[in-house]
Parts: sequence; structure tokens; C-alpha cells
Amino acid sequence: MNNISLEIKKGMLAAVIGSVGCGKSSLLMALLGEMRKLKGKVKVNGDVAYVPQLSWIINQTLRENVLFARQYEKDDYDIVIDACALGPDIDSLQNGDLTEIGEKGINLSGGQKARVSLARAVYQDCDLYLLDDPLSAVDAHVGKKIFEHLIGPHGLLADKTRIMVTHGLHYLKDADMIIIMKGNYSALVSKKTSVVL
Repeated sequence: MNNISLEIKKGMLAAVIGSVGCGKSSLLMALLGEMRKLKGKVKVNGDVAYVPQLSWIINQTLRENVLFARQYEKDDYDIVIDACALGPDIDSLQNGDLTEIGEKGINLSGGQKARVSLARAVYQDCDLYLLDDPLSAVDAHVGKKIFEHLIGPHGLLADKTRIMVTHGLHYLKDADMIIIMKGNYSALVSKKTSVVL
């Protein structure tokens, strides 16, 4: 990626859209420092939480997957579980959130894994959230609830900076900034396309 200039202010929701393979996930990787930088600078202030497209689940209980070695604070935990629409799922598990969810989350659906991964990031209480299409694995009703209660302008993360890759164009009306990635990754690199905001 070349000639990208991007400034996202604290508390903003930036939506990243574009066709498959255009570099949306690569943009998040660059912000994380996971891409080799040839020149220029990437400056990120504060703690960062990243929610990948493919959920990462550890072979522990659902609660331990959310806490991720942080102290259990019941009130905070319950707020996160509710915002991530995990309450009904936990209620349906034999041992609730103390149920072992198996290696790579084998006992969970794709949507449940995505919501556990999202809940883990939120429970960490970071300053910046990089969300790589976090609602793609959930149905439209659940996605709407999570966006409203968590990611959107009145959600739990409203005072945090959020950069969300999405294919859901209906979320764009609530974004403070929309970053449009055009073409595919090869075209972006060869044309030296820039995104200036």
C-alpha cells in the first residue's frame, strides 16, 4: 500500500468498505504493525484490540475466552455479554459460561465464535478497536443488535475509536468516516491509490 494518509480522531467510528481482496484487512494489519513498512509512519495512540475475520478461540471455558487472563468483574462482564448478544447462548449451554467450548471452539457455531471473539476484545477495555468484518458471521437481527448496543454511536464503545471493515452498507449511515478501498490489492499497489481523509 502506498500514499495512504489517514487520521481518525478519538471516539470516531470509521467504516472501511470495498470489494473482496482490495486491501481492507491489510489496512488493519498495517495499523497493527503487522505489515512490513518500507517508509512513512504509523502512529496509534493507546491500547489496541483486534477482532479478526476468523475467530480465535482457546480450549477453555467460554468465560475464560472472554476474560483472556483479566480479572473477572461481574458487572463489566455482564454488560459485555449483553452487548455482544451472548446471553441466550450462555443460557443454553449446560454449564453456562463455565462450559468448556473445545479446541478452536468446536462446540460453538461460527456466529457464536465471532461474538466470543468480539466480547474478548471489548472486555479488554482498549482505546482503539480494529474490527475486521465482525458481524459477517451473525444473522441480520443479531448483527443489528450488536451494532446498536456495542459498535454504533450509542453503543458501549461509543467513546472508543472504532475502525470497522464491513460489507454491511446499512451500517455506513452511523459512521463518522467512510474509507472506500477500490480495486484489488494488486491494483492498489500498482496504481499507488491513496485514501486521504
